[in-house]
Amino acid sequence: MSDPLLLERRAALGDAMAAAALDSFLVYGNAWQGDYFRYVAGVRVLEGQGVAVLRNDGEVRVYLDSVADAEAGKAEANGAEITYAPNLLEAVTTELYKAGNQRIGAAPFRLLPRRLAARDHAITLTDQTALLDRLLMMKSPLESAAIRRAAVLADAGYEVFRSAVRPGRLDYEIVAEVERFYRTSGVEDNFMIIGVGGPEVRGMAPPSGKRAKARDMVITELTPCVDGYYAQICRTLVVGEPSDVQRRVFAIYRDAMEAGIAAVRPGATAADIARAENDVFLEHDLGIYVTSEYTRVRGHGLGLFPDSKPHILEDVSTMMEPGMSLIVHPNTYNPEVGYVVLGDTVEVTESGCDVLCNTPRELFSVPA
Repeated sequence: MSDPLLLERRAALGDAMAAAALDSFLVYGNAWQGDYFRYVAGVRVLEGQGVAVLRNDGEVRVYLDSVADAEAGKAEANGAEITYAPNLLEAVTTELYKAGNQRIGAAPFRLLPRRLAARDHAITLTDQTALLDRLLMMKSPLESAAIRRAAVLADAGYEVFRSAVRPGRLDYEIVAEVERFYRTSGVEDNFMIIGVGGPEVRGMAPPSGKRAKARDMVITELTPCVDGYYAQICRTLVVGEPSDVQRRVFAIYRDAMEAGIAAVRPGATAADIARAENDVFLEHDLGIYVTSEYTRVRGHGLGLFPDSKPHILEDVSTMMEPGMSLIVHPNTYNPEVGYVVLGDTVEVTESGCDVLCNTPRELFSVPA
């Protein structure tokens, strides 16, 4: 096994297991939510689902119910015993019973198949999602370095995006150019969504074949992944010269984003950051557009998943600590111009935060 990030993660979880008096730790993952699984297994789930078990002696066993995932896992030097298990639950349950009367932690508990989550006299399976959530949120220097490398590629990817936008271009053609750049740059994954148009645009989505035209706003969220870790950038541009209304509205979002970033510091909560962003909209009588009817979050954590904890919302009390990485983005709908996005990846420091994206916070334009 040669991956220092994976070695470090397993060692950190091993220390946490010892402190919690756990004999083993079970993590579950599928093609959508794979960060808990990848923290231990070091491999991705692309087709089916997987379970990894870390024992207190350092042994790791990984079970995958997809042939392709299992073959890919075996090809990587990750120090784990990889098993193709088409009947995944039976294989894992058998393993747990063989372990005897041990104390086994599990995460994420809410996603565990019922057969694994159910407790009986032979297996003590405890919900340790909070334990692993904290490890996922707190980045080591090695993890931080990976996120910073991803942030550099987020900026570079947006430059490619800007160059790809022109009148008559289909949204999937724009996305294809960004994807080509990322794949040739060694980016293993990129979560990307896009929106093209005006007031009718209520959010971002995968490309649908919409064609850009003069005066349209083109919005995007790029989330490249480097060495397993994601960084994100959100920006808005206009095809042609932005109107006075578009400029005025965008200035509100820039103020909100900068207020949110200024609130990121040790001891502040996710709610404090969200409130700082939302208060700017309230000052402009746009408070309804920061509700769940129009927007989801005011930012979120970044790491082994492109949208992880903590979620930046006014009812989330998670406290910021040095080493946390997140994106601050006041993305929401505006009735005059449509959905507007603006967001930068930041890392909490001892005195505040470092902004990892260098792309200017401006309303970009391309010739019409």
